[in-house]
Amino acid sequence: MLLVCDCMPADGPAYFTDALADLALDGREGAVHSIPADGLPTLSDVDAVVLTGSTAGVYETDGRPWLDDARLLARDLVARELPTLGVCFGHQLVNDALGGTVEAGDQRRGITDVNLDDDPLFDGVSGRIPMVHGDYVVAPGDRMETVASADYYDHLATRHEDAPVWTVRYHPEFTAGLLDRIADDFGWPDDDADRDFDDVTADRTLENFVAAGLD
Repeated sequence: MLLVCDCMPADGPAYFTDALADLALDGREGAVHSIPADGLPTLSDVDAVVLTGSTAGVYETDGRPWLDDARLLARDLVARELPTLGVCFGHQLVNDALGGTVEAGDQRRGITDVNLDDDPLFDGVSGRIPMVHGDYVVAPGDRMETVASADYYDHLATRHEDAPVWTVRYHPEFTAGLLDRIADDFGWPDDDADRDFDDVTADRTLENFVAAGLD
């Protein structure tokens, strides 16, 4: 079973989680579990986990006490060596939980040219990735290796040295179909290059992860 752990607070845009869950659970056994609303999930029957994006920052623990549970979960997933993909906030969460550093920075909106390592997670993923974020992993967590970067971001994606755990800064579920909603909520450049999704294949990230974790 594939468990999508929703990290989006109740006041955040639910369509990110909805789109990610649709992509991950398409024709597969699985469920969505909200960490902010329901706390830690049960992992006994879980084969793989996706940690979603969020409008929260991992450094906001004083105002969001559920973040402590989220860190416990991230460390448990690594210890169990349960296949895990951290997306955007999930990228921050895993690295932070393992002793890395996350900092707020400049807001990034637009399609970015990135450098992807030779990793199965990126099979068929082009180097043009849509970005929507303002937080940055500036130092990866313990035993997390950098597997992707951009000219403005050294640690765009990470992978654990031993456990089947990957994290990506970007949203694999961000397709042209979400562009207008994201532009309304977060802003987006008006130039044609940042609205051309013809060779954006970030959604393959999820397919590759599911293939590695469940097949």
